Amino acid sequence: MRPTLLHLLLLCCILMVMAMPLSSLRAGVLTVAEANPAEALARHPRVAKALENLDRSLGWITEQQTQLTEISAPTFQEHARAAAVQKILSANGYKTRSDSAGNVIAERPGSSRKDVVLLSAHLDTVFPAGTPLHVHKDGHNFSAPGIADNGAGLAALVGLARAVHEAKLQTRMTLIFAANTGEEGEGNLRGMRKLVESYRGRLRAVIAIDGASVEHVTTMGLGSRRIEVILSGPGGHSWADFGTPNPIHALSRGIARFLDVRVPDNPRTTYNIGLVEGGSSVNSIPDHALMKIDLRSESEAELERLESALRRTIAEGIDAEMAASRLAGRADATRLDAKFKSLGVRPVGELAADSPLLEALRDADRLLGNQSRLERSSTDANIPLALGIPAIAIGGGGRAGGAHTLAEWYDSTGREIGLKRILLTALAVAGIED
Repeated sequence: MRPTLLHLLLLCCILMVMAMPLSSLRAGVLTVAEANPAEALARHPRVAKALENLDRSLGWITEQQTQLTEISAPTFQEHARAAAVQKILSANGYKTRSDSAGNVIAERPGSSRKDVVLLSAHLDTVFPAGTPLHVHKDGHNFSAPGIADNGAGLAALVGLARAVHEAKLQTRMTLIFAANTGEEGEGNLRGMRKLVESYRGRLRAVIAIDGASVEHVTTMGLGSRRIEVILSGPGGHSWADFGTPNPIHALSRGIARFLDVRVPDNPRTTYNIGLVEGGSSVNSIPDHALMKIDLRSESEAELERLESALRRTIAEGIDAEMAASRLAGRADATRLDAKFKSLGVRPVGELAADSPLLEALRDADRLLGNQSRLERSSTDANIPLALGIPAIAIGGGGRAGGAHTLAEWYDSTGREIGLKRILLTALAVAGIED
């Protein structure tokens, strides 16, 4: 078929556009670059200055990461590290304060005080007090417990706050930079809970900065319930009082029954008995036995079912132990007592697929040439997500491995990608004042 005049004209137009430099294309000719809102945002003079500040501050940010990592911060004992973060933020132009949960908060007012974008990184680590925390350096590589989780997140937080202040960025929404407590273990996300409680009516978006990776974005909150079970009884001598109900035996019988409970692959549901203890000596019937269990699921209904199964099987374990006691001639034995204590509840939540927050992150990824995938995880983002507040959890940049081990490591190569990714996402949501 011979080309028509219209076909030839269209071909000429396409070739002309392809030949033009991007800088020469203006309104009326929409290019791939200009189709991305992050491109226009990055060209804003003050945003461009903030991005340049991040590039210039990489060494300083790494130094803050090293210093903060070497300050012990077990869950519930974050005060020393919190004081160090507060000092850094104050020295870089922010008026700071602490709240009743121990969070450190620095506020950069926008033209709207009733709209808030929260950027937060958790202070605490899984390592107990007394753990050696000296950072070993080898070029871009660093190793120490907590160097990435959450040394990388805290360093990103203070680096971003500094860059925004030095660039004199003015946003429509107010920016809050917060170092929060209680993200790990039995902290039950207490710091984020308090932040959401304080700003709930004003929160328009939450960005939790956790770890290093830029290859993922957590948009789905993995639900969990952490439960302590304590069985108690009279105790006694292993020989003289044989047949007295034994809390460890009863707990063991209950655990064996619970392990037979089936969990679905979809929605994915898991459990882990992470601690069992009790008794005082090998020849004493213990007067108590304790276990701590972690239940996780993508579904609140499955968590409810699993917790009910736990309570049922522990009761069955006690029944079996009492029956054994009667067979041993202890018909009048006092029934073992069971107590269940919640150590933490992390609710399920999910960011809408068409959320402007997620769209802003994807725009930033496209501009920076970064590819990331959506993930479900248990992070500070669980709390706002469960309340319908747009939230994500992302890394501060660089690479890392060995999280929650003494061999944890961090490589700062590419850190700037993570920092710029967070900044562009936050500013896209908050809006820039001309």
